[in-house]
Amino acid sequence: MTGRRRKRSTFLPTRTRPFRATALPAGALVVCASLAAGCGVIPGTTGGSGDDPITVMTWAPSDTSATNKPGMPAFAQAYARWINAHGGINGRKLNVLTCNEHNDSVAAAKCARLAVKENVVAVVGSYSQYGDSYLPELEGSGIPYIGGYGVTTAEFTSPMSYPVNGGQPALLAGLGRELAGSCGPVALIRPDSIAGDELPAMLDSGLKTGGHRPAIDQRAADDTTEYSGPSQQALTATTGSQAKKGCVIPALGDRTDTFMDSFRRDREDFPAVKTAATLDSVDQTVINESGGQSGPYEGSYVTGWYPVSSDPRWGAMKKVIQEQAFGDNRIDASDTGVQTTWIAYTVFRSVVTSLGSGDVSADTVRKALDDGLKVDTGGLTPTLQWSAESPLAAIGFSRLVNADVTLQVVRQGQLVAANKGFVDVTKTLQSADVN
Repeated sequence: MTGRRRKRSTFLPTRTRPFRATALPAGALVVCASLAAGCGVIPGTTGGSGDDPITVMTWAPSDTSATNKPGMPAFAQAYARWINAHGGINGRKLNVLTCNEHNDSVAAAKCARLAVKENVVAVVGSYSQYGDSYLPELEGSGIPYIGGYGVTTAEFTSPMSYPVNGGQPALLAGLGRELAGSCGPVALIRPDSIAGDELPAMLDSGLKTGGHRPAIDQRAADDTTEYSGPSQQALTATTGSQAKKGCVIPALGDRTDTFMDSFRRDREDFPAVKTAATLDSVDQTVINESGGQSGPYEGSYVTGWYPVSSDPRWGAMKKVIQEQAFGDNRIDASDTGVQTTWIAYTVFRSVVTSLGSGDVSADTVRKALDDGLKVDTGGLTPTLQWSAESPLAAIGFSRLVNADVTLQVVRQGQLVAANKGFVDVTKTLQSADVN
């Protein structure tokens, strides 16, 4: 299984000033070039025309006390092995460099500078909370960032960013739409921070669509180790004489599981209150670790970006894992990070294929995307295209082009589809009060 997915915050302040890339001292980071023959950085394999290998990078945190996403770079390496075993992309080998971002802003910037130094043509399928650290480095060298996890505002504003999902804005808006018809009072437990201040508007936009009043905005310190007080307040606030059961939504990033430890104990006196969540903070791994069917998420609605992991549309990704990463316990087909990496590399492969025998560089990759290339992801997302300004630019998300979400529910400890298909929350988000 993959490491537990945790986040310090959802949206971080964005800086877009260009940085001039600087060389990274040798040995500062552990980097691996994934090739069919083995592991090692090969000089001069950064793309170009003819038979030159194409070099990209994937980064994510690993071996930290907070967020850990080892499955993302591990899957990127497996994908490269699979591509190369099947003839490459347009006959070119794919060379994947990886970097441990360590959940640290300094390390994130170092990963970006290393990408610049190695002259990668793109950073693909990566995770980092520190968009204000790594994106300026990429912007200064014109390196596209394809399919980040959607964890920071910067990913939805930077001209170098090509997100494949709608991040937490879409997840919260979709969750609000669903809960509006089935919940009485709704309480949102979120960090008492600038990042947390952005969350209520997204949830309320969905609740408003269903004629529901705004959620009870309950702030909690994001550095606490115990949430009994906030948990009891939320339970009390959502319990009353209403005909519909109240709902509690924890949106505390890496503290969500800590909150749920308190909530599970306190909920015994409030059996009517339900919980709901977003898949960026609660996935199958978290559900399993919290008790599965007997845990606090049983019966909860969860909004996600993609179809459930049992959907046959994931068959191609699972084939890659079966052929090139069988037995690698870092890679879990149900992990949203792994799924995002697969979609990101699907985008990148489409771009390179569209270039034919021409030059493959950061400039040509970026130009193909900016010129309106349409990417079919096999039904895992709508057709992706970044050429035009997003309809959500008015609320600050100029790069958000996929606002589709799926609704899932925890039944017998397993995430299953609650409804068929996707729900487009673009119009819902357009009504968000972000002022």
